[in-house]
Amino acid sequence: MAEIKKTKVVDNWKLKSWYTVFAPDIFESKPIGQIVALEEETLKDRIVKTGLGELTGSFSQGAAFTSIFFRVDKVSGKSVSTKFIGHGLAPGYIKTLLRRRRSILYLVDDVTTKDGKAMRIKSVAVTAFRESENVRHDLRTAVSREIKAVAAESDLNTLIQEIVFGKFSAKVFGRVKTITPLRRLEIRKSEVAEKFDD
Repeated sequence: MAEIKKTKVVDNWKLKSWYTVFAPDIFESKPIGQIVALEEETLKDRIVKTGLGELTGSFSQGAAFTSIFFRVDKVSGKSVSTKFIGHGLAPGYIKTLLRRRRSILYLVDDVTTKDGKAMRIKSVAVTAFRESENVRHDLRTAVSREIKAVAAESDLNTLIQEIVFGKFSAKVFGRVKTITPLRRLEIRKSEVAEKFDD
């Protein structure tokens, strides 16, 4: 009877290491979690998602429905630094804004900050009443114009903070509310333009 050779099974999980992930300076470099990897090189460009409430410790209505996305930037020992690449509001929260007898406008605008950085901003405007096509057109034009204007007044880091914490949408709301009664204006998603090395 042939002898059966026993092979040793290597548990790759035991070979992996844990790394602590930190938010960028604009979020006070707070730890946002841990990720595991077999090799440090595999962490490059990995995306890390966290809730705004978890990041700030405040679970207000806006924070509870806001996700923040970071990309791994550098690895130093067991510490991982990141950069902000965007945010998003939960689809369920957006649905709560949709009601009958209102007009809903979805907009996508590419903006440039005061320090020359590019970002895509996706917004949603909700009117208090159902509006005519002409009013919707005027509102859409005004919202896009003011989003670009407000973004151009700030550097990227300031813009990120204002978008995430709601100050940006409040500024735009204040500039366009004279066109028609508005119920809400939210920045539902933001994306920082990225460049990758070949």
